[in-house]
Amino acid sequence: MRILSLIVMAAFVAAALSGSGFSQERPITIRVGMMLDGKGGVQRNTNIVVQGSKIGKLDPNAANPTYDLRNLTVMPGMIDVHVHLNSHFGQDGRFEVVPRSPSAGALHMMENVYLYLMAGFTTVQSVGDPSDVDIREAVARGVLPGARVLTAIQPIDDKTGSPEQIRQLVRRLKGEHADVVKIFASASIRDGGKQTLTQDQLNAACGEAKMQGLRTMVHAHGPDSIKASIRAGCGQIEHGVFANDEVLKLMADRGVYFDPNVGVVLQNYMRNRSKYLDIGNYTQQGFAYMEKGIALNEAMIKKAVAMPGLKLVLGTDANAGAHGRNADEVIARVKQGAQKPMDAIISATSLSAKSLNMDTMIGSIAPGMEADIIAVQGDPTTDITALSRVAFVMKGGKVYRNTQ
Repeated sequence: MRILSLIVMAAFVAAALSGSGFSQERPITIRVGMMLDGKGGVQRNTNIVVQGSKIGKLDPNAANPTYDLRNLTVMPGMIDVHVHLNSHFGQDGRFEVVPRSPSAGALHMMENVYLYLMAGFTTVQSVGDPSDVDIREAVARGVLPGARVLTAIQPIDDKTGSPEQIRQLVRRLKGEHADVVKIFASASIRDGGKQTLTQDQLNAACGEAKMQGLRTMVHAHGPDSIKASIRAGCGQIEHGVFANDEVLKLMADRGVYFDPNVGVVLQNYMRNRSKYLDIGNYTQQGFAYMEKGIALNEAMIKKAVAMPGLKLVLGTDANAGAHGRNADEVIARVKQGAQKPMDAIISATSLSAKSLNMDTMIGSIAPGMEADIIAVQGDPTTDITALSRVAFVMKGGKVYRNTQ
């Protein structure tokens, strides 16, 4: 009940901050001293004029600002292309595979989607669980304060069946309004990460998805599963712990997006080891694999950042314990991978939006875009940790946080 009360209260606070409840008639004007547009551009001393859910114009001469954010850095809402919205700890503090009740599961998801929003992530892609759909629709209706949700609904793995059965599932997911098809081409890092789907199965999954107009993202750790996924025409690779220069270049050459997940997921498991240990494949051996994976990831991200033309998008694989810590991934890209701060910010905004086919809607600050606008304390182009100090959050023209 505490969680539900907080979220309901947040909905009313958001209505009050936006000035006129859930419908906003009068323009909102945000005065900015420094603004990152999400595409590498910087503007100073201007005003963002928001009309309804959209950015109307940038006007340095606009008077009577509603919000004065000149002491903050303003930028687009960030995007996480890989989370697990339903993952949570139970009443005993341990990882709960199946919620104790449908209502408890829904409350945990409501909390998680709210944590993302408060952390400045205005859009997340959950990959995925059927329960994502209800949360996605509640957020879209404006009755639940949270990040915009996209979902895979149900993943494809080696238990899905034959190529024809895989095609059938993709068609069903299309009918259920999935936003993306999630495919497991390899085992978990806790099980060694070996390839689990055949070339024919991958061809069926990514080929049918393309026919249905659906994007694809593939869990693949090693060179074999990555190359097989690229040959199948899949659009995005997740994790890639064992990715080498050959497959990184292949992704770059084929225009495949890469979401390496190096700064949040494994660190979260280590930080919360006692809460996961001995549940499913979270065994002592599994943790040993993950511990090695942190070092492997640190070496891999350096190579990925240095690969010309590789399209690095921002995903965390956030599970229980990591919701709301998503900015740690951007920080790790800069600190571990030597990615330029502005490139990391672009990855978390406009490039991730492009990977979702939503770059005409979100991911940058420009007239006509959705008014997903955040502000952070400090300058993330010189201190990337500023992204963890979010003081202002607007999504779709509604203000949900203003703690400057």
